[in-house]
Amino acid sequence: MLQISNDSRIMCGIALISVPTVLFGGVFLLGMLRTREAGYLDNPIRQNLFRAGHAHAGVILILSLICQLLVDSINLPGVLAWIVRIGVPAAAILMPLGFFLSVLSPRSERPNGAIRLVYLGGVKLAISVLILGVGLVRAGV
Repeated sequence: MLQISNDSRIMCGIALISVPTVLFGGVFLLGMLRTREAGYLDNPIRQNLFRAGHAHAGVILILSLICQLLVDSINLPGVLAWIVRIGVPAAAILMPLGFFLSVLSPRSERPNGAIRLVYLGGVKLAISVLILGVGLVRAGV
């Protein structure tokens, strides 16, 4: 049976505490659809990036929970373990933040500089899961 470390318990607890922010995002999007919010329904770029932000938040948050437990299942050196432990949840924050902040104005015609947060989160996510994936493969050899 997998022994869950205190580090994983804490990181999973933080991730679960952040779930209401994803729920709030969904309620926010539904509210704009329900009230036919000007600047949302008539702005396809804003619709697409808001939807992408909400979807990425939920999916990567679930992935971060799984990764915490997988880190415990192998013997990653401390620094690498913490890159994974923090990197995946950081991506769950940075990427949606970039999607939402890049089109805050209802009149946005293209993403602003905040879209860089999506790329930063993507790099953090890629590095983190690559480290974990290699660690899992090596542990199985």
